[in-house]
Amino acid sequence: MLHYPAKIIIAFGESIKGNKKIINWFLKNGYPELAALSHAIQGSDKAVAWLLKNKFPHLAALDAAIDNDKKAYKWLEKNKYKFLIVFADACHTKPEAIAWLNSNDLKIFVQIAERIKRLRDSHTFDYHKIHF
Repeated sequence: MLHYPAKIIIAFGESIKGNKKIINWFLKNGYPELAALSHAIQGSDKAVAWLLKNKFPHLAALDAAIDNDKKAYKWLEKNKYKFLIVFADACHTKPEAIAWLNSNDLKIFVQIAERIKRLRDSHTFDYHKIHF
């Protein structure tokens, strides 16, 4: 996620709110994986399947880690996706993850993690969702 331009990361944060205009923009402008990740975080099994099929397993694993899937965390560790682990932990409001993001001038990811936490806390999700 760190390789995206700042404006794309900010837009991704807005897409978590369900902003369809931004999601459609992602789809038309070369960022379909961010549209899929946004939908996956909102609970879409189809989006997770799309991520896996289209060679974005790290983003599918991120979604699963946000769901607290231990296998996804292990997969991210094994494949050296440290940032995605930290981000998933920030979505669970783990202080050390939030501190790491803040100390590395990645405050936008703290804000996005807070947004994801609020979304997850306000929705009931299907526990039959595809597991990583």
